[in-house]
Amino acid sequence: MTDRLRAAGCVFAEDEALLLVTAAATPAALWAMVDQRVAGLPLEHVVGWAEFGGLRVSVDPGVFVPRRRTEFLVEQATALTRRGAVILDLCCGTGALGAALAVAVADAELHAADIDPPAVACARRNLAAIAASAGLSLRSGANQVYEGDLYEPLPSHLRGRVEVLLANVPYVPTGEIELLPVEARLYEARTALDGGADGLEVLRRVAAGAPDWLAPGGHLLFETSERQVPHAVETVERAGLAARVATSEDYWATVVIATSHRP
Repeated sequence: MTDRLRAAGCVFAEDEALLLVTAAATPAALWAMVDQRVAGLPLEHVVGWAEFGGLRVSVDPGVFVPRRRTEFLVEQATALTRRGAVILDLCCGTGALGAALAVAVADAELHAADIDPPAVACARRNLAAIAASAGLSLRSGANQVYEGDLYEPLPSHLRGRVEVLLANVPYVPTGEIELLPVEARLYEARTALDGGADGLEVLRRVAAGAPDWLAPGGHLLFETSERQVPHAVETVERAGLAARVATSEDYWATVVIATSHRP
């Protein structure tokens, strides 16, 4: 099994083999899962879950898999988030980012949104399950995760109240999508990957709307590539937000933190 996985390009073939053995109910199911992985299906889609920020998060077929490097974004947000804060997880995918932050700060009022229906269904199930298991005081069910384009589906009562806005925006330039690993390119929703011609088109829309939804002194956090940093910072500053950049060599991650001005 390990040899087959390694030959298919799985860098951590031994670890993946052990995980598949643990996840499979029968030998037949195990070899079917190996076949799926060898064909390029993301490991998280094969087993149905991913570990993120100490949580086990369900990952449905086609839904964007939360990356370990994005834990750095959550760590940065945790340092800025007070107990009981209003949190918005935009472009939420599985809901992993918002869930991890809410678990870390306690008593959060968590809201999330995504344009992709399978992601919304996955996030609704994840947030309800994590809230129940962690004893979080979150609203459960469909009213907590909204389906639509960025801010469009959000209830009006959130306007001007969001203290921390996590936006896991797609930032891969359209022309570079075909260069991505097959497991992302073929098995994750393109809307979760494609950031437009320069990779910043979705960010521009998020930044433009952020001042209306952030509370005074509220923060917008998003991940970007190192080469995109100057233009990403320029984008949020043009929207009237003050920006700073945090980087991590351990996570291989770059996060922009943009803060709304207090009156």
